[in-house]
Amino acid sequence: MEEREADSPPAAEKKGAEEEDDFGYRLFPDRNKKPQSFLVRSLFTFHNKCQLMLRLTLETNPYARLLLEALKQSGCTVFNDRHFSCENCDGCVSGGFDAATSQIVLCQNNIRQQSHMNRVVTHELVHAFDHCRAHVDWFKNVKHLACSEIRAANLSGDCTLMNEIARFKFGLKGHHQTCVRDRAIRSILAVRKVSKETAEKAVDEVFDACFNDLEPFGRIPHSKADAKRAYRDFQNRDRYNANL
Repeated sequence: MEEREADSPPAAEKKGAEEEDDFGYRLFPDRNKKPQSFLVRSLFTFHNKCQLMLRLTLETNPYARLLLEALKQSGCTVFNDRHFSCENCDGCVSGGFDAATSQIVLCQNNIRQQSHMNRVVTHELVHAFDHCRAHVDWFKNVKHLACSEIRAANLSGDCTLMNEIARFKFGLKGHHQTCVRDRAIRSILAVRKVSKETAEKAVDEVFDACFNDLEPFGRIPHSKADAKRAYRDFQNRDRYNANL
């Protein structure tokens, strides 16, 4: 999870976890509370707005729709009421993937705009896709975490030109790669009690392989138009494979 605008996995089983590392759970206090009744939750505007924005993202956003289909094809069908949870979080994070429950946490107190919801859901769905297709050791192998963070930053739209301009960050050659690397490092530092040097080393050691792993998009979707083309290509690829 990246500070201020982190969208990464807190995810971990608390039982047996070392006391000095809570795997980011401190950022998600509602994870430890009993779920509120629907009536109680419905009284909170944040929760209602979060649910409405989530539904719109899942139904219309090409990034999310592609990932949902890819997860389904990989044997990990995602259900809205089971795999997403709108909760209050620490002020520095926007969302997270809880691998212990295979659930995406959306920070209803921090996500206020639809574009932000689109990006957070996509980022966390990349983590969910990695969790489904590979044996990711989120808790003990920092290189595994680094790889998924690189892929999520690269494929979710986190580092699009417009988003970087909004952050007052400008660059020309190689700026996208720099953005992906920096956000991956910040995300690791937010959810793991490791040194900056350890996080940087983990990211650098796996960067090339993970940056070039573009599944399931097949390309870096730099815009919604790119994501739509990737979604169309993914559907055509599926139809082609079905006819083999």
